[in-house]
Amino acid sequence: MAIISSRINGFFDFKSAFMRFKSNRRAYISLCIFAMIFFISQFAELISNDKPLLLYYKGELLFPVFNDIREIDLGGDYLNSANFNDVYVKELVAANGFAIMPIIPYHYKTIMDNLPSPAPSAPNMDNLLGTDDHGRDILARLIYGVRISITFALTLAVLSTAIGLIYGACQGYIGGKTDIVMQRFSEVWSSLPTLYILIILSSLIAPSFMWLLFIMLLFSWLNLVGVVRAEFLKARNMEYVMAAQALGISHSRIVFRHIMPNALVASITYFPFLINAGITSLTALDFLGLGLPPGDPSLGEMLSQAKNNLHAHWIISSVFITLTGVMVLMIFIGEGLRDALDPRRGGSR
Repeated sequence: MAIISSRINGFFDFKSAFMRFKSNRRAYISLCIFAMIFFISQFAELISNDKPLLLYYKGELLFPVFNDIREIDLGGDYLNSANFNDVYVKELVAANGFAIMPIIPYHYKTIMDNLPSPAPSAPNMDNLLGTDDHGRDILARLIYGVRISITFALTLAVLSTAIGLIYGACQGYIGGKTDIVMQRFSEVWSSLPTLYILIILSSLIAPSFMWLLFIMLLFSWLNLVGVVRAEFLKARNMEYVMAAQALGISHSRIVFRHIMPNALVASITYFPFLINAGITSLTALDFLGLGLPPGDPSLGEMLSQAKNNLHAHWIISSVFITLTGVMVLMIFIGEGLRDALDPRRGGSR
């Protein structure tokens, strides 16, 4: 048991791995920046919205961000939702109270009709990054688009890692005919044309966030199977595993406590690159029109608009810098994890 404990404690020490990761300043700062971007994007409705955060009207406090306010409730004429960017609605609010608007007073689907030039409009004080060809604020759509892309990629990476770990563990630990059959299945499955399948399915079923996640998950879990399988094939014949088997320790305990930590090292190292792959895949599908429903904030849809409006350089510049920035951060994080989880590297940069 002493052999087993020392093997595990020395091979997967979270504390020392974190200290090695923190000593890599580029990776640590990249992680902090990425976490800040993801955290801020989760509050997109409070940062960029065409509804007030707080509305004080006739002595009553209202929160239009969470509760729909009709124009007739403010003394107007229509039963539809109040447009707080409309001059008439602003006058109604000012006459009976006040409203506190978000930093960016536009939602990702807000279409502006008072632009200084025809859409797509160049950047100005009201639209810091300009507008797209539908008259929607690019900065607002970027904030919502980044949230969807990162959330999609994180969810896909977590689920893919879980499935890949389980599948690869079964292959490597059981071995024999089970390994051969599962390996042939993964080879056949990975040879299927993913893009063609997406094109066929998108013509039959309306695309959505969950539907795209399910389709991408069918193929993305294969990325980790080979690495996990190799780790289990190598570890199952090592002395500490054989000692655990001789002591009568159950197979599930050996797998999850004594072998899985070694496989997790490789899996965690690949995790940032899986996120990058998820962001790229969603962007590519949206660019081809096979991704999220039309109108949803999408980086790929903005790239498509940039292709159709080459004169509007502010569209491609905004999307390119955003995509490149996020991917570079994930690459730096992945390099830092690779160095931190490999004790042989050690030291700080």
